[in-house]
Amino acid sequence: TDLRRMLATKSVENIQFLPFLTTDVNPAPCAPCSNLSWLGYGCLKQDWTLVAVNTVGAGLQTLYILVYLYYSPAKGPAALRSLLLLALLAAGYGYFTLLIGDERTRLARLGLFCSLFTVGMYLSPLADLVRGAGS
Repeated sequence: TDLRRMLATKSVENIQFLPFLTTDVNPAPCAPCSNLSWLGYGCLKQDWTLVAVNTVGAGLQTLYILVYLYYSPAKGPAALRSLLLLALLAAGYGYFTLLIGDERTRLARLGLFCSLFTVGMYLSPLADLVRGAGS
């Protein structure tokens, strides 16, 4: 719906950029929330279902980011966040490919990383509920 709204209004007013960016990288092995971390896991494991689903999801999230950047009047902060996240992704790639030599260990650690971030992503809305209940 955010993408449709951006295209219809040719504006990013009242649409936050960070969810698009984090969804592209944060692990979530489902089609609407697919990402680059699970894509890497699928490639390493040679699980072509994970690869296919997450390729489509990461592609869509990247499309959302590009549309946001196109319509955003303040491109600098959004572009900087994108570059910082790409640097973080490159560091993670370096860690998992260069520092962990054993493929089984790499697969286990990447799987744990993806799973923990997936759980965190699904738990994060609960923080808002707890904060709202305490007010």
